[in-house]
Amino acid sequence: MSKKLGFAALSAGMALTLAACGGEGAGGGGGGAGAGGSAAPEDLTIGVSMPTQTSERWIADGANVQEQLEGAGYTVDLQFANDDIPTQLQQIDSMITQGADILVIAAIDGTALAGQLETAASQNIPVVSYDRLIRDSENVDFYVTFDNFQVGVAQGNALLRGLGLQNEDGSAGTATGPFNIELFAGSLDDNNAFFFFNGAMSVLQPLIDDGTLVVKSGQTSIEQAAILRWQQETAQRRMEDLLTSTYNDGSRVDGVLSPYDGLSRGIITALTNAGYGPTLDAGNPMAVVTGQDAEIASVKLIQDGVQSSTIFKDTRLLAEQAVEAAAAFAEGGEPEANDTETYDNGVKVVPSYLLPVETVFADDIQSVLIDSGYWTADEVASGQAD
Repeated sequence: MSKKLGFAALSAGMALTLAACGGEGAGGGGGGAGAGGSAAPEDLTIGVSMPTQTSERWIADGANVQEQLEGAGYTVDLQFANDDIPTQLQQIDSMITQGADILVIAAIDGTALAGQLETAASQNIPVVSYDRLIRDSENVDFYVTFDNFQVGVAQGNALLRGLGLQNEDGSAGTATGPFNIELFAGSLDDNNAFFFFNGAMSVLQPLIDDGTLVVKSGQTSIEQAAILRWQQETAQRRMEDLLTSTYNDGSRVDGVLSPYDGLSRGIITALTNAGYGPTLDAGNPMAVVTGQDAEIASVKLIQDGVQSSTIFKDTRLLAEQAVEAAAAFAEGGEPEANDTETYDNGVKVVPSYLLPVETVFADDIQSVLIDSGYWTADEVASGQAD
């Protein structure tokens, strides 16, 4: 059962205000978790635990969640754990000790938080799992994320489109192959990595089976393809090793399935150092490399014809869902779920809200990223966020 805060329900007007992430919170009497009294948002503290500040994606997530929660009237305790599991555990312990009323957690290792969540449950503190599913605990009350299997499907289709095997409308392209490809996956301690990989392989495996795509290294399992902690440098080293061990006979890599822009940049660095590129239409063209998160450095590479594509996940919308989930718990209710079947964390199926994603090629940068205000034209031109 989801843990409830012991607050009287807030007014309908407050609920609308929270859902819109807009105005100030109404005044109210004191009260805390399990106190049974009424409490306005400004009397509540929400602990927000993000995994790292080494990725611009997570910096943006932290800023968006904090801004929208504070805009709804809450006090926010935002902390980044620098990809260090003990640091994240300590930070969450501190949030609980300091009186957090709700926790929003993007886990570094989704299997490492059972003790912290048990403590939160004992104090009736609801836990919202943010983007990365927290595993092996019954004390996960809600999950906000994107449709991660469809992210993988989109990445697989983007790879086919980049290779010319598929047109923009999904119909068969003019290319026939065979094409040499290599597969990369995310960190095995991140539940999303499996959804991304399985979604992509649902698209790619039939073409591997019929010989249109050839994984020349033979490394086709997620365990072989995984990159611990999603580290760019690790991806670069693996790509360098693949080039040395598998492509030293004059053959070339035509495409690389990469699940994240940071990995993509490491892969592209390795390929560039090996003489590929500099662009997709050069004499020795850059391999078709996919990505995810529309990080500004990779958007610049896509615009310049170096990286083929990325998957855009609008983290502003994800932050909105985290705020709405927090508001629902604060009112003593349940957040709205649009998926109650997919995300089994090993102990329970966690009610979830899934958001859609968009594939971005060079021609989509203006309409998807700039017109929406996610990046400015100047930021794309410079490859740096202002």
